[in-house]
Amino acid sequence: MNYTRMVIEKEAPEEYGYDRIRYNLSESSIADQKLSDIGLSLPDLTLFYGEHRGDKELRALIAAQDAGISPDDVLVTAGAAGALFIISTSLLSANDHLVVIRPNYATNIETPRAIGCAIGFVDLAFEEDFAIDVERVKAAMQPNTRLISVTCPHNPTGTMMSRTDLDALVALAESSNCHLLVDETYRDLSYGKRLPSAASLSRKAISVSSLSKSFGIPGICIGWLITRDAELQEKFLAAKEQIGICGSVIDEGIARGVLERRDIFLATLLPEMAKRRDIVQAWIDREPLVDWVRPEGGVVGFPRLNVDRGFDLDRFYVNLLENHGTYVGPGHWFEMEKRFFRVGFGWPTEAELRGGLDVISAALKQ
Repeated sequence: MNYTRMVIEKEAPEEYGYDRIRYNLSESSIADQKLSDIGLSLPDLTLFYGEHRGDKELRALIAAQDAGISPDDVLVTAGAAGALFIISTSLLSANDHLVVIRPNYATNIETPRAIGCAIGFVDLAFEEDFAIDVERVKAAMQPNTRLISVTCPHNPTGTMMSRTDLDALVALAESSNCHLLVDETYRDLSYGKRLPSAASLSRKAISVSSLSKSFGIPGICIGWLITRDAELQEKFLAAKEQIGICGSVIDEGIARGVLERRDIFLATLLPEMAKRRDIVQAWIDREPLVDWVRPEGGVVGFPRLNVDRGFDLDRFYVNLLENHGTYVGPGHWFEMEKRFFRVGFGWPTEAELRGGLDVISAALKQ
């Protein structure tokens, strides 16, 4: 494995220093929650080795969200990143090929690179509303393609596939005898109709999610992967056991409590996040130098700066952060042009979101 630090992590706000940022619009989750915020206290647990697959009740709560999924189809992992690492290292080698929709969450690219796996990119276009073209995915396939990797709702654009496109990708994986990986971390924050979990549609589909983004508890680092292929699940379990045997019983206990309150939590959260999305939309409507594809899920969008080639983008981002204390996720975090940036509207307070957007406008004028 040839590990290289991901740019998005080297430049993460926690690395730069939260105390140096006034308006943090770079985060990709809702605001960080305290146990008291979600009505939980630490349970009195025996601190033993937990179930290797993850707490049985927790897996049942995850499985219950989709018809056709059983608790045995669920493997609890160290966040979605842990799930993605297990999948890549279990399915890919230096002799294999992977198709990745780009932009994408960095782990979906960097872990296969560390393995030495060849990657075929299918780039999404702003002019096409960042929509996935299944025919282009099909054209990128090779005889040794082992995996197709997508995110939905998409990070960083917030766009979503149609059910027709999801079904077409599942069919493509089945006909090509490869697997379809769908990172569904934002699925609970869909503003329209929520797509079914990909894993519920086919044994060739693998779903990944976590509680970090939509539930604001990255500190417990709980995620999961779902596959209905029992043989493959056994391989994933072997990988988890060799990495860390099992998860923390404290973290899994908290996760169980959160998912038991899932519907109540989301009933309050979704309208608030839709309001935040509208705040960004109103800002973009009055800002001639910025445009975006309106997100359909999640708490991030991927605006584009409509500036000419003479505009110094590096200086703009430095000025924005160093002189105005405002942080966004520049396009190079996602191997995209620097005139794109990710804006997170779920993590800051409403006042901080408005303040940060106003600062961006001021910096553009400068």
